[in-house]
Amino acid sequence: MLSSIFSSLFITLLAFVGMECVAWLAHKYIMHGVGWFLHKDHHQKGTTSFFELNDYFFLIFAIPGIVCLIFGMQAGFNFLFWIGLGITLYGAAYFLVHDIFIHQRFKIFRNTDSFYLRAIRRGHKMHHKHLGKHDGESFGMLWVSMKYFKEAIARNKA
Repeated sequence: MLSSIFSSLFITLLAFVGMECVAWLAHKYIMHGVGWFLHKDHHQKGTTSFFELNDYFFLIFAIPGIVCLIFGMQAGFNFLFWIGLGITLYGAAYFLVHDIFIHQRFKIFRNTDSFYLRAIRRGHKMHHKHLGKHDGESFGMLWVSMKYFKEAIARNKA
């Protein structure tokens, strides 16, 4: 029983961490590649609508999580369910960090003294300074270049 709980948690954690890799690759090679027509408005300043075409990626990435959850439940909560849970939890983290914290789509979590949150906000800001399809850096969401972590730690010490 206990080993079953640990293996389920491990699979969920592995799927969550794996999604950061998937998100990085998808962001760099799909969103800044063939999917640029959906992602481009996310890099434009002054969009007047609350929703962006970029928000379709949320739906696209939710589909594998939903499918895994459904098939995993139908199979007695097998490994697919725990993979789907990891994907879904990553989606929730993405929404909280990217849409709420970084882009302030809802005006909460505005001030932070956390070096980690400052580093990911700075990394994302540096990503957005590039407005073209093929330019850019810092494609991750929960993990950015070490230089941003070092900057944030140095700022905390100052």
